[in-house]
Amino acid sequence: MSTPGARERMLGRLRAAAITPASSTAELDRRIDGHFEARRHRAPSADELVDAMRMALEASHAEVWCTDAQAWPALLAAALAEAGVRRLLLDPASHAGAALAAALPPQVEAIGYDRPIEAWKAELFDTVDAGFTVARSGIAATGTLIVAPDAGSPRTVSLVPPLHVALVRASTLHQDLHMAARAERWRDGMPTNLVMISGPSKTSDIQQTLAYGAHGPRRLWVVIVQDIDKQDIDNKEAAQ
Repeated sequence: MSTPGARERMLGRLRAAAITPASSTAELDRRIDGHFEARRHRAPSADELVDAMRMALEASHAEVWCTDAQAWPALLAAALAEAGVRRLLLDPASHAGAALAAALPPQVEAIGYDRPIEAWKAELFDTVDAGFTVARSGIAATGTLIVAPDAGSPRTVSLVPPLHVALVRASTLHQDLHMAARAERWRDGMPTNLVMISGPSKTSDIQQTLAYGAHGPRRLWVVIVQDIDKQDIDNKEAAQ
């Protein structure tokens, strides 16, 4: 008799394995939560989350500013002008988009995504220097922006222009992916298109030569807005 091959041995082990009942969703959630909680020593403070987010983004070659809710439009407008940006794609109907548009100097034009891409594809790819989005939240451990595109700020805004400028609020930062999914209750309903961005677009060839901008923006700017006051921080840390 011939010796069974690897395929037959594998199938034999599968057939001989004991059948266990499927776990309920609640049981899976409990096990996943337990896995991550066992590896966390303590909950980071709000300042620690901001610092971790900034350092992780900078390690991925993003440029990062930390500022407050009043100062960020002027700070960003000045940086855009200094970088030579002439046309900035944003959502003028959003609160943040309107605030930035109002702060821009005359040489920087704010434009909205108000046409089908077929109607202005060449203009979009050839003349738009930067796109501005507001992140839904962020993951501090990896420096990841969580962006939920919508009609006013579709995925194109953060994908096509060579510079992507993102705003993320400190109050929306999570320690890790598991905390983000649990805090935002992703299991109760996910957007059809949830984008995670951890730095500018980069790729490498077979010789491991790193190149930026091959599949998206070659530069990423992130403004972390400090929107948590001292009393909120004290209350949050006391609750933990």
